[in-house]
Amino acid sequence: MQNVDTLIVAAQVLPIEPEGVVLTDHAVAISGGKIVALAPAAQALATYSAKSVVRLDRHVLMPGLVNLHCHAAMTLMRGLADDLPLMAWLQDRVWPVEGKHVGDDFVHDGSLIAAAEMLRGGITCVNDMYFFPGATARAMLRAGMRATLGIIAIEFPSAYAADAAGYLAKGLATREAYLGESTLSFCLAPHAPYTVGDETLRKIATLAEELDVPIHMHVHETRDEIAQEVERHKVRPLWRLRGLGLVSPRLIAVHAVHLDDSELDLLAREGASVAHCPASNLKLASGIAPVAAMLARGINVGVGTDGAASNNRLDLFSEMRLASLLAKGASGEARVLDAHATLRMATLGGARALGLDNAIGSLLPGKWADLTAVELSSLETLPCFDAASHIAYVAGREHVSHVWVGGEARVTEGELIGIDVATLKEKALWWKQRIVQA
Repeated sequence: MQNVDTLIVAAQVLPIEPEGVVLTDHAVAISGGKIVALAPAAQALATYSAKSVVRLDRHVLMPGLVNLHCHAAMTLMRGLADDLPLMAWLQDRVWPVEGKHVGDDFVHDGSLIAAAEMLRGGITCVNDMYFFPGATARAMLRAGMRATLGIIAIEFPSAYAADAAGYLAKGLATREAYLGESTLSFCLAPHAPYTVGDETLRKIATLAEELDVPIHMHVHETRDEIAQEVERHKVRPLWRLRGLGLVSPRLIAVHAVHLDDSELDLLAREGASVAHCPASNLKLASGIAPVAAMLARGINVGVGTDGAASNNRLDLFSEMRLASLLAKGASGEARVLDAHATLRMATLGGARALGLDNAIGSLLPGKWADLTAVELSSLETLPCFDAASHIAYVAGREHVSHVWVGGEARVTEGELIGIDVATLKEKALWWKQRIVQA
């Protein structure tokens, strides 16, 4: 028999690849943090001798979810600025609080709280954009969560850096410091066309090629920002980005709510990806992204939560369901974004956008064992005729029972491993008091 570290036997498995497949009574063999095999349970038990055998008799096992857009540290501002449009939300509430409080400790504590929330909700990888990415890196390593960290660029000063050149220099130094960490990767993260100048964007396009990393950027989130950009630059933002060399397979266009046909064709032609954040888009009254039109053109789409300050949940189960229903309602076509396609968006779609689809996003041998198990035995999940349908439309993050990242257990029977929840609660309340008293 072949020795492995862990054998997980599940009632049903959603491998994502091949597409549309649901496997019954299968097992995943794990060794060295990676998937060795996916096989029928009887065959796997006869072939592999495991140090640990985990039996999930009432569960669906699937790849860990990939949160394609988040500002993790903003968990400490959850509910601080509700029921406002984007620019009022930013200028009147968020930016003033950030100016007073954001620093290394704020980002570390907020990111660790966010990581705990995401892991308990089956999210194993997050694509983050915020100040002090080194603090986020430490939090994610402490939580044992996979993360792609943004090397942020913006033209105005903050406690982190004085100008765009400073942001890039510090972010690149952070990347250099963490290059050896297998659970961390980096991307370039210019905030948005309206906050980043041409010179900086040209430099980012060049750096992305040199470093072979994605570009993570808010694009076409609201009609007002597009109108302002047209007035300033005489061209819509996405075409400005194209002229500066940023529209390519590296681009992760976050939100992408307001796109005309020519812009959809541009994203498809250039192989760019979209981070779809349906709840944030609705809550800020930004609009509904044309996801059906994106998928019809073959654009790669992943799912993001955005930050807890604008959503207010870091919950990809609710985002999946909302994304599917919005796509159906907006297009008038019930077949658009079916359950399997929705799950693919929230796993392999996000991984592909990050350039990590050879490492995560599906249950194939050789990939990291980033896994989520969902228990479907409670009354509200019974009966279950189709596991994919239940994950997309029925189950919630409260049904997540187990999570592994790189083969290491991070959640077992719904409980976080290695994270003291009581301490995190104290941190959250301490920061609330500090923000209120400022």
